Amino acid sequence: MIILMLITNDPFTAIKAENSGIDWIFIDLELLGKEERQKGMNTVISKHNLNDIKIIKSVIKKAKVLVRINPINENSQYEIDQVIANGADIVMLPFFKRVSEVETFLKFVNGRAKSCLLLETKEAVDRIDEIISLRKIDFLHIGLNDLHLSYNNKFMFEPLYNGIVDSLIEKIKKTEIIYGFGGIAKLGEGEVPSNLIISEHYRLGSQMAILSRTFYSLKNVAHDKSDFDKNVQDIRSYEEFLSNQDHCYFNKNHDLAMKSIKDAIDRR
Repeated sequence: MIILMLITNDPFTAIKAENSGIDWIFIDLELLGKEERQKGMNTVISKHNLNDIKIIKSVIKKAKVLVRINPINENSQYEIDQVIANGADIVMLPFFKRVSEVETFLKFVNGRAKSCLLLETKEAVDRIDEIISLRKIDFLHIGLNDLHLSYNNKFMFEPLYNGIVDSLIEKIKKTEIIYGFGGIAKLGEGEVPSNLIISEHYRLGSQMAILSRTFYSLKNVAHDKSDFDKNVQDIRSYEEFLSNQDHCYFNKNHDLAMKSIKDAIDRR
């Protein structure tokens, strides 16, 4: 089953998500440069803080806590130390461009928590061979939102359409790094229907995905009237179905996904 991540700093939402089968609760501390990069985009800039890690860690029992820090800067050592001290199970480095930034990140984490890279720049794509040769990288997630902006693409899923994601995964799968990409909406929803995107995850052997904010109420899951449990179960049931399909099925769904993405690009 795909590792499903939910971005929230609300403890009641975290409990509800964990009980519904969400694997990782995602605390988002990244602020440096993010608002500038995503200006004019329909995205949410989280306002989470270090104390949220302790709070979430204290209320969940099975789910892991992933914390996205800021890109490497002069305060990174302190930030990583605090994130780990507050209970992060996995630390995620976003928006890196150079191998040296990844090396610095891994040095600062120093095996005290699991390490996760968020690959979302064309510079990182160009250096992927060097990056994945480094030791102590546990997870790598391909972030389609910033990555498509980095390539001046029109649509978030365009890196999947133009082969960048396939090319990256072809290299990553030769390592022991657990990898994933993008986000998914409720089953059958999204500009590109999420069932097609989930099928692409299975075609590519992806093991990680972030639940998009279209998946649940922007208020929070705990107080939402929609059936969050059912929405998660719908995805898990579809995964069970996919696990029994052959290459022909995935090739057919791939063609449908590419057509849907191309249509979305053409509408822009």
